[in-house]
Amino acid sequence: MKTAIRKFLSGAAAAAILVSGIAAAEAANWKYAFEESLTEVQGVYAQKFKEEIEKNSDHTIQLFPYGTLGESADIMEQAQAGILQFVDQSPGFTGALIPEAQVFFVPYLLPTDQEHLGRFYKQSKAINEDFTALYADKGLELLVMFPEGEVAMTTKSPVTGCADLNEVKFRVMTNPLLVESYKAFGATPTPLPWGEVYGGLQTNIIQGQENPTFFLYSTKIYEVTDHITYAGHNNFTTAVMANKDFFDGLSDADKKVVRDAAAVAYDFIVDYQKGLADQELKKILEAKPEMTVTVLNEEQRRCFKEAAAEVEAKFIEMTGDSGKAILNQLKADLEATKN
Repeated sequence: MKTAIRKFLSGAAAAAILVSGIAAAEAANWKYAFEESLTEVQGVYAQKFKEEIEKNSDHTIQLFPYGTLGESADIMEQAQAGILQFVDQSPGFTGALIPEAQVFFVPYLLPTDQEHLGRFYKQSKAINEDFTALYADKGLELLVMFPEGEVAMTTKSPVTGCADLNEVKFRVMTNPLLVESYKAFGATPTPLPWGEVYGGLQTNIIQGQENPTFFLYSTKIYEVTDHITYAGHNNFTTAVMANKDFFDGLSDADKKVVRDAAAVAYDFIVDYQKGLADQELKKILEAKPEMTVTVLNEEQRRCFKEAAAEVEAKFIEMTGDSGKAILNQLKADLEATKN
């Protein structure tokens, strides 16, 4: 009898070890790259996403901040190839791959109201349905898009209207519509990878660039420019994606873990950004008191808003009926999420 019990216990222990081994084998280390540092908005989002995944599964997330795996184009190629499981990239860079994503660079399409934007990105049909299909066609599972703050122009000379951008070599992301935007504003758009921007401003190869306020401080771009201008023309958008083959191969339980983590991190990052721009602008002015900050009034914005109509028409020309449908749906979504 004792021998039988020992055999039963031994068998049960072996089965437990086998089950444990299978569970351990299923646990994976997923790689996630993004375009900013760990302490910047994309990095803060990524850390929250990692925390949620690791809290609710046996999987781990390995984070790769900007520069560790190359430039934006490099991490997108790695995500499409399945070397990376997750990637965070702005439509500013994805626009060449998915032309309709350039819609986020139509000037004055997005409001500056951060609370409105928080509702819009979460509830938008264009983002959560239409763009999901467009990204899927490129081998990407779109998990979430989120705002990173109002874009500000930083320049070496003051800007109070489009005339002040005449012949200014203005760095833009490698995005065809952003090039058209700054042409319409009167500047000379100069596409450059981010790694070349600080040096380009320092050596006067370029004389201006645009980014959200927190990024102006964290990258110390204020050191090589003298004027910050808010024209209210755009809000920086970014998108978190998974390699589609990887995502489709997950169990239903793991898919839910990933989607839930993306949703929790979204709410976290929207809340995290409240007041962030003002805090970082204050730090810039403490570090460089002579920096001028200008918020353009409606009269000063008029030429930029007139140029926006030209850029919108160019977007439709570039993307055809698909782009026009996306643009109209975004406008309807923005109206529906006003309150």
